[in-house]
Amino acid sequence: MSKKDKELTGKQKAALLLISLGPEVSASVYKHLSEEEIERLTLEISSVKKVESNVKEEIIEEFHNIALAQDYITQGGIGYAKTVLEKALGSDQAQAILNRLTSSLQVRPFDFARKADPAQIFNFIQNEHPQTIALILSYLEPGQAGVILSSLPQEVQADIAKRIAVMDSTSPEVISEIESVLERKLSSTVTQDYTETGGVDAVVEVLSGVDRQTEKTILDALEIQDPELAEEIKKRMFVFEDIVTLDNRSIQRVIRDCENEDLLLSLKVSSDEVKDIIFRNMSQRMADTFKEEMEIMGPVRLRDVEDAQSRIVAVIRRLEDAGEIIIARGGGDDVIV
Repeated sequence: MSKKDKELTGKQKAALLLISLGPEVSASVYKHLSEEEIERLTLEISSVKKVESNVKEEIIEEFHNIALAQDYITQGGIGYAKTVLEKALGSDQAQAILNRLTSSLQVRPFDFARKADPAQIFNFIQNEHPQTIALILSYLEPGQAGVILSSLPQEVQADIAKRIAVMDSTSPEVISEIESVLERKLSSTVTQDYTETGGVDAVVEVLSGVDRQTEKTILDALEIQDPELAEEIKKRMFVFEDIVTLDNRSIQRVIRDCENEDLLLSLKVSSDEVKDIIFRNMSQRMADTFKEEMEIMGPVRLRDVEDAQSRIVAVIRRLEDAGEIIIARGGGDDVIV
């Protein structure tokens, strides 16, 4: 790479590349860009007077290498891409290309594992320390993690769920070490700074992918170990807007068991979709009355609305625990009892 080329910015290189590729190809590229990106590139292209042949060749070669690297990553992950590029271009140039590419791709640790079958991952990690399992699950897709968590012994499920929930950040060295065990072809971690993962949101996503019995087992155990954490997870697992996922019989039962005042407050700021499905499951007279009262209600405090929605969600959770309604989840064909 020439000294002059090294001094070019990414925007300048992109402009020179499009000039080199010609108007037809450039027009096709523009279709995939935002208006702001098109404007910036067009201004940059308009300022170019001449493209030196050696600079043109180097930019096209760089683009070609980056495109190849991205294809290699798609095929077999960072480790595979690094191996192939090192053989073709040498260690320094391969690392430089991967650094540029992965910084833009923001490839997360355990990327290769997210393409793997959950059963294969389970066979590999089932005997690992719970903290190691929790770390790996927190990086997987929620559906994968849910299948694996459901397959683990019941006596460790709650412990692992709790570890995911309270997990904050993990050093790249630890991540790299675990990655190398799980996938020995991966030579080093892509992310060089501390990576945040886990948390209550992560465990909620994982539990949303498990079957009802596994979820109940884990939450029951967490209620004993950490009641506050269990309650926080329950609150986030089903929010008021999720009422649209219930069938008509379940919604009708919820309406009967909830206070009208709570329903009025909740519907006041709800989406049209939520309002429509609630009104459809009321009698015409009740729906008309609700609509009239909502019109004359006036402004409401957000805190009051949130409290009302929390009470409705609590009713839904109670009805589900009692087997009166069933919330559809992964891992089973749920039906209304």
